[in-house]
Amino acid sequence: MDKEKVIEIQNLTKRYPNGRGIEDINLEIFKGDIFGFLGPNGAGKTTAMKIMTGLIRPNRGDVKIFGTSVMEEYEKAMASVGCIIEMAESYPYLTAYENLRQFARYSSQVSRQRIEEVLELTGMLKFKDEKPKKFSLGMKQRLGLAAAILTHPKVVILDEPLNGLDVEGMIDIRNLIKHLAENEQTTFFISSHLIHDVELTCDRVGVIYNGRMLNVESTENILRNYATLENYFVSEVERNGRIPNCAG
Repeated sequence: MDKEKVIEIQNLTKRYPNGRGIEDINLEIFKGDIFGFLGPNGAGKTTAMKIMTGLIRPNRGDVKIFGTSVMEEYEKAMASVGCIIEMAESYPYLTAYENLRQFARYSSQVSRQRIEEVLELTGMLKFKDEKPKKFSLGMKQRLGLAAAILTHPKVVILDEPLNGLDVEGMIDIRNLIKHLAENEQTTFFISSHLIHDVELTCDRVGVIYNGRMLNVESTENILRNYATLENYFVSEVERNGRIPNCAG
């Protein structure tokens, strides 16, 4: 049975004045996927994700979420999307709970019970009355993830979600992502430069290098053919990566 197409990226290109950017990115992400967008720092991951979430406009190309163009019908396309791009933002002088109450104002569906639930899911319930100005980077990431999943989004877009987390935090967040994908059919699009974490978290992987997509493959096939994601990544870069620099 064909899986439902959730995100469709077509010929996505963004050039900056310094010549960096992304070039002709094409991707399809399906319902329940945990898709890993893997590449070194500066490869173009954040540029692509900013376009996907409407923060910047491409020079050409389009992103469709459930068939709706982010460029043409932004509010409709983003209605069922939660995201963290670059850094998880919060109001430093409100408590963790008050921050989520503030974010909940944008949706009529969020109850106090749901706020408590996402704080529990992300391991932040015991800190709900503390203010983010005192939080570590990892705790801010956890709170950002709580905000991203607050409205039961069908799609969650996360830029480097494991940044700043200790080993226990990485395991917690990885388990949460897998739980939501499996039990709620939430679709995840996750960027990372941490090869080991992508290998353990994602079921499909796309390699981006110097602003271009090199390949997309299932983690299962990668591990069967290359033993590790690192071997696959090195192989793909050596086979395809000798291309003009247009990173961003």
